[in-house]
Amino acid sequence: MTSIILAAQAQGSDGGYSMLLMMVAIFAIMYFFMIRPQQKKRKEILNFQNSLTEGAKVVTAGGVYGTVKRVNIENATLDLEIAKGVVITVEKSFVYADVASQQAR
Repeated sequence: MTSIILAAQAQGSDGGYSMLLMMVAIFAIMYFFMIRPQQKKRKEILNFQNSLTEGAKVVTAGGVYGTVKRVNIENATLDLEIAKGVVITVEKSFVYADVASQQAR
């Protein structure tokens, strides 16, 4: 009877390592296929937002197309002309793409 218990304990300890290895593998897969690409994309967007200049044609998060008329670095805002004579102020973090890159897709 004790040999059966010892055999069951030996099998149980081996299964723990394989479960731990499986969990590490799942986390690694999630990191390389989900987390890392999102961080990379966010970094590209942040670099684009910091390099905005007057005259750039952009798209906001809400889907509004416009031309940058003025960049206010102190308030992190942009003045966008969305139609002739119509200028709105938006926060720089809500500008996600250049019009040329949107049309290329």
